[in-house]
Amino acid sequence: MAGWIIKTDGGRWKARLSITGAGTRNKTFDRKIDAEKWLRNEQARLDRSEWTDPRLARTTFADWAIPWLDTRRHLKPKTLAGYESLLTVHLLPRFGQLPLAAIDPLMIETWVVELTDNGLSASRTRQAYQLLSTILKAAVRARRLTSNPADGTPLPRTTRRVPRFLTSDQVDELADLVPRRYRGLIYLLAYGGLRWAEAVGLKVEYVNLLRRRIVVSETLSEVKGRLHPVPPKTWESRTIAIPPFVADVLGEHIGRFTGDTQDGLLFVTDNGTPLRSSNFRRWVWSPAVAKLGEEGLRIHDLRHTCASLLIAAGAHPGHVREHLGHSSIRVTMDVYGHLYDDVRDEIADRLERQRSR
Repeated sequence: MAGWIIKTDGGRWKARLSITGAGTRNKTFDRKIDAEKWLRNEQARLDRSEWTDPRLARTTFADWAIPWLDTRRHLKPKTLAGYESLLTVHLLPRFGQLPLAAIDPLMIETWVVELTDNGLSASRTRQAYQLLSTILKAAVRARRLTSNPADGTPLPRTTRRVPRFLTSDQVDELADLVPRRYRGLIYLLAYGGLRWAEAVGLKVEYVNLLRRRIVVSETLSEVKGRLHPVPPKTWESRTIAIPPFVADVLGEHIGRFTGDTQDGLLFVTDNGTPLRSSNFRRWVWSPAVAKLGEEGLRIHDLRHTCASLLIAAGAHPGHVREHLGHSSIRVTMDVYGHLYDDVRDEIADRLERQRSR
C-alpha cells in the first residue's frame, strides 16, 4: 500500500492510493489539505481492515446473492429449497437490481414492515430477513460492504404454537383407529419421539428389538415432490430406548409388513413405497384424529406427547433432550419446562418427608 498527492495542471490536488490486489484509487480536491485528509482516512481504513473497493459495492444484490446461493450446496435439500424460495419471492423483487452499497437500514426496515402488512407470517418474515442478513454479511466478509445494513432491524414477534399432548390411553385409542400397518408408527412417534422425517426414513436394520434400541441416523426429507435421505436435524445420530410393549408392536409390524419394503424402510405404504406426509395426513391421520375427537392435532404433537410421557415418568431434562434429539437442553426447557411444575412439587414433598424422618 502506498499513497501520494500530486498537483494537476489545472491547479487542483489529486490524491492517489495504491492498494495491493485492488489497483489505484484516485480522488481530486480543490485544496491540498482535503486531499491529505482523504488519503489519511483511506489509509486508516485499510489499517483497520475496514476499507472496501467502491467498484465492488456497485455490484447489484442479484449479481451477488445468486452466486452466493450456489455455494450453499452443502445445506440439506429442504433448507436449500427454502432459501431459493425466499430469495425468489421476497428478496430479489425488492433488492435485486440495487447496488449493494445502495441498500440501507431504513430500506430494510420498510421492507420488513411491508412483508408483515402484506400478510406474511411473523415466522416467515423473520426467515426472509435472516436470509437477507446472511447474504449481506457475506458481502461484508468479501469486502464489498463495510458493514451489514441489516444489523439491528426490528422484527415482528413470533407466537409459539401451544403444544398439544395425548394421554397414554388416547395414544392407544389412536393406534387402534389407524390401519394395522401404521399402528407401530403411531406408537413409535408417541413413545420414541421421532420427527416425521426420522420415522419414515428409519430402516429395519436400525431397530434392535432384543435390546429395545433404535438408532436414528437418517431422515427422509420431501422437497419439491422428491424424497432425499439426509442426516437428522441436528446432524447427529442418536440411540433411543423404547418400552417393551412398543418393541412387541414393532416386532409384529416387521413380521407382517416389511417382507419386501423399498430400501429396507420400516414403514411404507401398501405398495411398498415410502410414506409421504401429505398423503398420510389426508388418508390416515385426519380421519383417525377426527374419530378421536382431537381435530387439529398434528403428527408433530405425538413428539410433544412423548416429551410429556417421559416427564410424567420422572425423566431428567437431559434425558428428554437426548431422547428427542434436541440441539441443547435449553431447547428442551423452552418448550417443555412448564411440564416440570408437578415434578418440582414431588421433589419438594420428598425433601419434606426426608426431613421428617
